[in-house]
Amino acid sequence: MADDGDPDFGQRLTEIADRVTVALDQLIPPAQGPEADLMRAMRHSALANGKRMRPFYVIETGAIFEAPEKSLLRTAAALECVHCYSLIHDDLPCMDDDDFRRGQPTVHKAFDEATAVLAGDALLTQAFKILANRETHQDAHIRLQLIERLADSSGALGMVGGQMIDMLEDDSPRDLNTITRMQRMKTGALISYSVEAGAIIGGATDAEKHALHGFAHDLGLAYQIADDLLDATGNEADVGKPLRTDETAGKANFVTILGVEQARERVRLLAAQAKEHLAIFRNRANILLQSVDFVLDRKH
Repeated sequence: MADDGDPDFGQRLTEIADRVTVALDQLIPPAQGPEADLMRAMRHSALANGKRMRPFYVIETGAIFEAPEKSLLRTAAALECVHCYSLIHDDLPCMDDDDFRRGQPTVHKAFDEATAVLAGDALLTQAFKILANRETHQDAHIRLQLIERLADSSGALGMVGGQMIDMLEDDSPRDLNTITRMQRMKTGALISYSVEAGAIIGGATDAEKHALHGFAHDLGLAYQIADDLLDATGNEADVGKPLRTDETAGKANFVTILGVEQARERVRLLAAQAKEHLAIFRNRANILLQSVDFVLDRKH
């Protein structure tokens, strides 16, 4: 299995994370005047250390098809804006009420709740501005596809809808099917978009898109189960945020329903299926294959 120290995957992941951070620094510049605090809050979240896994999948999927690097990087940055907005709002007292994220105070702690809400709103709208710009792709049809699919993936039938199901914890029963549906929307939708966006920009065939959809479908669920395992068994110093939060709140997740060992077995099964979907690409998908092992073995 690959691990964080793999000379190909590990270096590539770090390289892409750095490139995305530089792009975000340029796309969310500091401001003077009354809006300065808002921009600082946006940058506090967007420029914080993170794995940038969703941008990674945009860029590496696009690389399979030799897609234009600038288009991939701008799309990856837009997607990271949406992801960061979701983290800001998830951390609010009315949601998960977390004090730390990515090894630093959450936005509502570093600033205040109102600024955090507005910073999240601004990052979301910034994402669509980036995608709509001609610099992202000269073909307006491609830009519209990227915008429409991101709206679907992040909205009521995607990430936000999944978060709403999560918020209904006290009012609805929790079984494996409900948890799976919630996480496919809340976490899996943006991971699916990250792969789909690279395929759109790269001009993938229908068969290639179908294979990538299956890959993202299984990978997204594996990622969330691995996240639940990390919350149950990980080290807070390594992860950079509080752990055991679901257990403390009495919330059901894959680990509380399946148990640690069955959850690990489910991740292994999903990881194997995800790899099978990539067979169509042969060695062009080597980095994506290694990323599956990273999800399987992640410690932070």
